[in-house]
Amino acid sequence: MTDRQRAGRETGDRSSTGGAGHIALVLLLGVLWGFNWPAVKISLGEIAPWTLRTIGMLFGGLMLAGIALVRGRKLTIPREHWLRLAVGGILSIAAFNILLAFAQLSAVTSRAAIVTYTMPIWATVFARIVLGEKFDRRRILGLALAVAGLAALGLPLLETGRLQIGLLYALGGGISWAAGTVVTKRYPVAAPPLTIATWQLLIGAGSAAIGMLTFEGLPIPKPLAPETWAALLYHILLAQGLAYFLWFEVLARIPVGIASIGTLLVPPFGVLGAVIFVGDRPTTADGIGLILVVAAAAAVLLPSRAKPV
Repeated sequence: MTDRQRAGRETGDRSSTGGAGHIALVLLLGVLWGFNWPAVKISLGEIAPWTLRTIGMLFGGLMLAGIALVRGRKLTIPREHWLRLAVGGILSIAAFNILLAFAQLSAVTSRAAIVTYTMPIWATVFARIVLGEKFDRRRILGLALAVAGLAALGLPLLETGRLQIGLLYALGGGISWAAGTVVTKRYPVAAPPLTIATWQLLIGAGSAAIGMLTFEGLPIPKPLAPETWAALLYHILLAQGLAYFLWFEVLARIPVGIASIGTLLVPPFGVLGAVIFVGDRPTTADGIGLILVVAAAAAVLLPSRAKPV
């Protein structure tokens, strides 16, 4: 079989697998990551933020390591790439998760979820600065929609004096994730994506552990309420381990543009989960901000229709 025939066969296999089953997995990813917002909020009721993030990222990373080993994937990283792996992990995993924990402690969960998912827009801004990628019409539209969405969320709160610092933490989390993404793109790591995610989660756990020992000390075991246990197990097993595994499985079988729909579903499901499990009551401004932010991310993430050749 020639290289061209092999490439055509691989392309055909990839496109043929993007059926209803894999679309269902994309929807499942949106649900898993969206409902993680109320799960973290509930867990923070009894578990300190640095401790929660240490536990979540540690066990999530160990789950991915186990999956990689069972599937025969190597966990080795070239020695010269460890620094770039660590920088990317600290920005897009450690800082992202830690900032969002503090965001939920001091802001309404649904609003924090909406603000955080402006992160694809910040990624395009950093890509313009660092990588020299030009702004096309869709990126300009996405940036305008994101600014409008943040204005819709923030201006009513400014007028009433109820702007919470948690929203700034959420914005910082989105910006940190975007910075880590661009760093990884500028300085790629020569390893499979599952291996990179495994080590970055473990690096994130180590970073959170330093903060835990500095600000909270060693955690003292104590009985937790049943709902806290349920939320914690959901966060570790489903939102960290299973969701990351499914993400890489989906990426291996369908185009990135379709897989990105899963990330677009996270804010709506995050808001829905906050309403059901946390008791949030989104305002009209929150709804407008949600629509604008999701539209902004869609303008950046979803591919444009290819012109016929």
